[in-house]
Amino acid sequence: MFDAALLLIGSFAFLLVLGIPIGICIAVSSVITIASVLPMDVALFTTAQKIFSSLDSFSLLAVPFFILSGVIMNSGGIAMRLVNFAKLFSGHIPGSLSHTNIAGNMMFGAISGSAIAASTSIGGVMVPMSKKEGYSSPFAAAVNIASAPTGMLIPPTTAFILYALASGGTSIAALFAGGLVAGVLWGAGCMLVTYLIARRRGYRSVVLVEKGVAARVTMEALPSLLLIIVVVVGIVGGVFTAIEASAVAVAYTAFLTMVVYRTVSFGDLRGILVQSLVMTGIIMFLLGTSSAMSFAMAITGLPDLISSVILGLSENPVMVLLIITLFLLIIGTFMDIGPAILIFTPILLPIALKIGVDPVHFGILMVYNLSIGTITPPVGSGLYVGASVADEKVEKILPSLLPFYGIIILVLILIALVPDVTLFLPRLMDL
Repeated sequence: MFDAALLLIGSFAFLLVLGIPIGICIAVSSVITIASVLPMDVALFTTAQKIFSSLDSFSLLAVPFFILSGVIMNSGGIAMRLVNFAKLFSGHIPGSLSHTNIAGNMMFGAISGSAIAASTSIGGVMVPMSKKEGYSSPFAAAVNIASAPTGMLIPPTTAFILYALASGGTSIAALFAGGLVAGVLWGAGCMLVTYLIARRRGYRSVVLVEKGVAARVTMEALPSLLLIIVVVVGIVGGVFTAIEASAVAVAYTAFLTMVVYRTVSFGDLRGILVQSLVMTGIIMFLLGTSSAMSFAMAITGLPDLISSVILGLSENPVMVLLIITLFLLIIGTFMDIGPAILIFTPILLPIALKIGVDPVHFGILMVYNLSIGTITPPVGSGLYVGASVADEKVEKILPSLLPFYGIIILVLILIALVPDVTLFLPRLMDL
């Protein structure tokens, strides 16, 4: 069985290095590994069965709806409305444009559910504006890149839905409430670093809002921000389930962009639906193949091996949790967040439960960890997209990103070692 485990890891890593799409890497390596234990025809049948049976879940209906809602929002031209709204709060702070970028990413990322969408939509506006005001180009890019993943934590987000599915039914409402705290702490950390650097460098440009415009700017942005409130309060308050909330989000965003803002027409719907279909197909394929890999891991005994290795390194629960955190940080640097959640939750969650970690706390910690990987080399898509938005080379941006990495890791350690930081809100709401 140990040889089969090595075959699984080796074949997956080899295919990944070749640049083959991760979903295919997972499927092929799973078939190869299962075939090393079972006959080839049985291996193929079992892989196909696992792929399709994993998709036979009512809870998964929330995923395509939230994706569609995000695509509608991305197409609805709300970025500038949120940028203008963020200016109301950051106009007189050193580095005001960068603070506006961070606040805009937090709001837009939460609404769209995509770090890349936030980085391109908000960053596409704020980074050129910051450069015009004399901000260092690598610094402006670093601010945008570092704050973009906050939307993967601030609800509504599909990452927590995938974790709830992979963990066997952890409360989505509790994950959303705790994720909100984690996302705000990430954004606040980025603002602290921005403030200190901007003050030292003299980035004091002031974003003034004309007299009488504040109310109009707020009213323009408020309908978009209400989506977060409607979805989160609806789920947390028990008004509707996560699946019903996703459908409400689609109806709300369609009404907002087509009737209120009038930025999306009926002619745009075909492109929006096709884009949503493609994104949903990718996620569902990853989910199915990840289930097949989980089965391959189970028959090779890899989860037990990983568990025994981690628990063998230390008997101290704090040290075990820090080892898991380090492991997830490494995983996040080369694997997308979706498949990583689906593959490693069944392996790591039992270890976490064994040392007394709350499943909600672990889910927030896991998503936070893997979100960091979206902005770190060598694979981090958010890093490369953010560099492209700023028209800068990654190697020039990385030195400016280091202070942000530092504060993000400090917040991660805080969340890991002090569970009450993220669990107080779910407990307060009796979730």
